[in-house]
Amino acid sequence: MPHILIVEDETIIRSALRRLLERNQYQVSEAGSVQEAQERYSIPGFDLIISDLRLPGAPGTELIKLAQGTPVLIMTSYASLRSAVDSMKMGAVDYIAKPFDHDEMLQAVARILKERQEAKSSPGERPAASRGGDKAPAANADGEIGIIGSCPAMLELYSKIRKVSPTDSTVLIQGESGTGKELVARALHNLSRRAKAPLISVNCAAIPETLIESELFGHEKGAFTGATAGRAGLVEAADGGTLFLDEIGELPLEAQARLLRVLQEGEIRRVGSVQSQKVDVRLIAATHRDLKTLAKTGQFREDLYYRLHVISLKLPALRERGNDVLEIARAFLARQCAQMGRENLRFATDAEQAIRHYNWPGNVRELENAIERAVILCESPDISADLLGIDIELDDLEDDDFNEAAAPSQGNNTAHEPTEDLSLEDYFQHFVLEHQDHMTETELARKLGISRKCLWERRQRLGIPRRKSGAAAGP
Repeated sequence: MPHILIVEDETIIRSALRRLLERNQYQVSEAGSVQEAQERYSIPGFDLIISDLRLPGAPGTELIKLAQGTPVLIMTSYASLRSAVDSMKMGAVDYIAKPFDHDEMLQAVARILKERQEAKSSPGERPAASRGGDKAPAANADGEIGIIGSCPAMLELYSKIRKVSPTDSTVLIQGESGTGKELVARALHNLSRRAKAPLISVNCAAIPETLIESELFGHEKGAFTGATAGRAGLVEAADGGTLFLDEIGELPLEAQARLLRVLQEGEIRRVGSVQSQKVDVRLIAATHRDLKTLAKTGQFREDLYYRLHVISLKLPALRERGNDVLEIARAFLARQCAQMGRENLRFATDAEQAIRHYNWPGNVRELENAIERAVILCESPDISADLLGIDIELDDLEDDDFNEAAAPSQGNNTAHEPTEDLSLEDYFQHFVLEHQDHMTETELARKLGISRKCLWERRQRLGIPRRKSGAAAGP
């Protein structure tokens, strides 16, 4: 059983991380500072050290020297991301931003421990060209890609990932928010010859516009107010590895010009510097926006768009993936049950129908959150549709389901009975306008087979005003 040391001064975070790791079969020790860790333990004896960057007394980076080769994973808030990059230059194996996602932490821990074990079993340095192949044997390529799903669109995506990964070509990943674009970027990196080098992930939408250039490209001392020392940027930190720019459509035009130089010349110039330096970085970008349209309207550099569009990978929305949604849901359920110590939970029939029929506008991220909520609230072995907390809208239901739900109203609505070519939205509008003066919102929702929340959302979208409070005589 791998032995992990957590060094974190915040008791709540330290305890939560300890429980998470212990539930996943790791032996865990903990300390609140570098000094306490030195006094209580032999630091090189651990398999992995997870430390906060900012600690009382010495910073977490001090553990890198004390560990004598034991990998150190640094935790940091986004505000100190540049310091985390500096810590990687000092020898940290990776960093993870707080508040961290449980799955992200477990994946990072498993990957670091696996690499440590491989290094122990193969003391000789392996050729760099073979490292990508070591990460992804062809016999188990789907598992190594780490993405669940077997619909035709995803099988095609896996094939492209395997073809593109060994190259240094720039890749543009397109897909809606929550579809898992970072998973694709990580797969491309892990299957490449750069797998042992850093993968630096940056959400361009999360960095203030005034800081984006210095964050990406670094700055020299005195370059602007508050620049008391020179710092390396995230592009420089990814030297030899992969830079993943998520939501690249949000990147300001000035930063786009600098990024174009990285792609064209393979060099960067820090803010405030007159000298350029070479970098060897593979760029993977992702966006949910139409960059081609943005380029035509001048909101995105056209020359950068064509540089990014060397290889384009389209990640389908969850609603387009057929039965994959149930496969993913079951995987999330198993993972949440393991993390929370729940056993033998399963989806009831109505929950499976809801999962299949729901539109999932938030995609995989929304599905994961719904299942986490259901596991927390479930008091029986069966997870019902209600526990998922989702609303099935009319156009998400099959025609038979809708006709059955609407049947009670048809006898009283012969004058406005929908024709065959009348859409469900038209029927919804007709029905609400016809009956809202003598039905409460609850009655309307029940007759239509939807929730009150769904009824309110459709009113807003279709511009149907809510009935006046005194219009109905009923309760």
